Amino acid sequence: MIRKCLFPAAGYGTRFLPATKAMPKEVIPIVNKPLIQYGVEEALEAGMYDIAIITGRGKRALEDHFDVSYELEHQINGTDKEACLTDIRRLMDRCTFSYTRQKEMKGLGHAILTGETLIGREPFGVILADDLCDGYSNGVMAQMTRIYARYRCSVVSIEEVPQNQIEKYGVIAGSEIEDGLFMISNMVEKPGPEEAPSNLAIIGRYILTPDIFDILRETPPGRGGEIQITDALLTQAKRSMVLAYKFKGRRFDCGSVAGFVEATNYYYERMGNGG
Repeated sequence: MIRKCLFPAAGYGTRFLPATKAMPKEVIPIVNKPLIQYGVEEALEAGMYDIAIITGRGKRALEDHFDVSYELEHQINGTDKEACLTDIRRLMDRCTFSYTRQKEMKGLGHAILTGETLIGREPFGVILADDLCDGYSNGVMAQMTRIYARYRCSVVSIEEVPQNQIEKYGVIAGSEIEDGLFMISNMVEKPGPEEAPSNLAIIGRYILTPDIFDILRETPPGRGGEIQITDALLTQAKRSMVLAYKFKGRRFDCGSVAGFVEATNYYYERMGNGG
């Protein structure tokens, strides 16, 4: 039903300097798999096989990861190391990958608008790779596609966050129409604790209808002088309907060192202590 997923991946990853001076933060591994590969696997599980990636300068490793490495594959051919490439080969066989560059860092809204040429006029998913999600039995994006199938409107994923962290997120207010599903009435980008309309924060998973591109074009710069997807979604919510879904699963903020370490430990234990 939704076949395209957009990955904004043009940021500098400054919280991980000096590691990200020459390496995209999206290819930093959690155990032995790059962050962005977890995201692409989640997208494919949800039926999204057209993968659109917004890149920038110094991000060539993203394209190389989802491509054949003839020298490497020749070197490990016939050895037990070949099995290490099973998952990435499956993604390469089942997905198509397209890329475009975001020439200036003007916010997430601008990054999504940059992807219009890859997406066209159809609904699409958005995954921020540094929000690593374990949806347990079903990935978060697969959960969200089921919401979209019933309501045919934009859907954002949310979770409750502590009050002292609220200013890191876009925060929603709305009426609960089903258990864990809210019709949005207000959204505020990175509010102070006194401004926050709730403790329900948007995380890096979206399903967007294509009219969001027209709205983004007319959205003025917001907080931080950037084009905020939160502002565009609020406009969309006022014109029609936007839903917020409290996903089932666990999220790790791998854009922070603490979240990255937590995720590494979690997935290492899941692998059976690396076995």
